[in-house]
Amino acid sequence: MPGVPGVKRVGHKGADLIAPGNTRASFEAALEHGVDMIEFDVLPHEGRLVLSHDPGDAAERAGGLLSLEEGLDLFAGEAYAGVELDVDMKTTGYEQRVADALAERDLSARTLVSTHHLASLDLLADAGVKRGWSVPRVKRNYIRSPAAPVAYAMARAWRLRLPRRAAALVRAGRCDALMVHWVLMSRTLVERMHAEGGEVYVWTVDRRAAIERFAALGADGVISNDPRLFAPAVA
Repeated sequence: MPGVPGVKRVGHKGADLIAPGNTRASFEAALEHGVDMIEFDVLPHEGRLVLSHDPGDAAERAGGLLSLEEGLDLFAGEAYAGVELDVDMKTTGYEQRVADALAERDLSARTLVSTHHLASLDLLADAGVKRGWSVPRVKRNYIRSPAAPVAYAMARAWRLRLPRRAAALVRAGRCDALMVHWVLMSRTLVERMHAEGGEVYVWTVDRRAAIERFAALGADGVISNDPRLFAPAVA
């Protein structure tokens, strides 16, 4: 990565701070700013799989949602040939549909499928994709709420347990990567994961100084809403 060597530049929902996430415009913005990987969300909505972060977002954008097939057709095009994919499954029950759609477009080899649900990763064991376990599973940002002191206390406990837990999952063949919120990131986590051959991606990082800090800790990838932050620093 220019300015921060050795780290994959991952665009969250494409480039969510440049154009609305999980849209063609957002993916094009991420591509324009030189990302190595594009993360996008997939969930079921009205009988089909769509690119959307949550049911509320899907309902608001009902007329403008990309289907999974439309999104993958875009990524199978020549313009995106050098870009890896992170398919973030928001719920369960459609693992095989995602795997089949990727395979039909020869995208499996450059795709990581991530989810909070370990059972989903188990179902994808033979899908020919990398598998990433996302932690923690939360429905809101408690770090920026009145519950922040409790959230930080829980995070400290998580940080102590996570390196051993995540490394054990890699060793057991249940995942290939950990997708970890920045508050849980540590050098110990990276070292334990790397010792087992696993990767660590940290989300969601929207400050240049933080990107550099996590790169220094050994993160394999940094996920950001603003891929402009990955550009070399201007002296």
